[in-house]
Amino acid sequence: MISFPNIKINIGLDIIGKRPDGYHNIESVFYPANHTDILEILPSKKFELINKGIAIDCPVEQNLCYKAWKLINDNYKVGTVKIILYKNMPFGTGLGSGSADAAFTLKMLNDMFNIGIDDETLIKYASQIGADCAFFIKNKPSFASGIGTDLADIKLDLSGNYILLCFPNISVNTANAYKNCKPHLPEQKLSELINLPIEEWKNNIKNNFEASIFPDYPILSKIKQELYAKGAVYAQMSGSGSALFGIFKDNPNEFELENCKRTIGIKL
Repeated sequence: MISFPNIKINIGLDIIGKRPDGYHNIESVFYPANHTDILEILPSKKFELINKGIAIDCPVEQNLCYKAWKLINDNYKVGTVKIILYKNMPFGTGLGSGSADAAFTLKMLNDMFNIGIDDETLIKYASQIGADCAFFIKNKPSFASGIGTDLADIKLDLSGNYILLCFPNISVNTANAYKNCKPHLPEQKLSELINLPIEEWKNNIKNNFEASIFPDYPILSKIKQELYAKGAVYAQMSGSGSALFGIFKDNPNEFELENCKRTIGIKL
């Protein structure tokens, strides 16, 4: 069985406060975008995880796909499998590609072995693996709160627009990003602001991480300015970065950005 785990972008990100467990409560809009890894799972007499494409530099036991398989196997005794993961998306970008790989592993194992796990239970399993994983079970525009695992469907349709993903030659450590941020309650809730016309998002919808990350990584601020200079109607760092994206009315494939090692244009 083969599937294609996609990425997501964050539209706005408010860091509301720090929790007693050390995590942070956030509010953000998660929106799926069609750029994918490739994931294949096959029955096997022993567990194997084969990594192709971008290298995953961690022990197998720390890989999110392994954790997804182990969770399912511990609960449903499906047996060993071979997982072949072709990574197209780099790590440390705020686009959730590793979380998507884990969530798609859960869904594929459920289908392969006819387990019959419903979406709400899969969401609970995904939340045990990582904060962003739960989103990729239903994989539809959502308002995320809590640590990112409390999800509510929203009516947001960006189809017909384009996004340009920008990958600078740096990686932002998520733990450090949270450590340096300043949680606060926003003056106006993102759940209301997201209903504004997209042309009004620029002056109203913010990613709180930018205030603490941009001073340490000024190249990210330059990329955001470049996106607006090239005609983006909205531009933002996704999650804790380091990837940024611009939303365009017309196809942005025709240009590259000076401060990016890689750009990808995607039709929404």
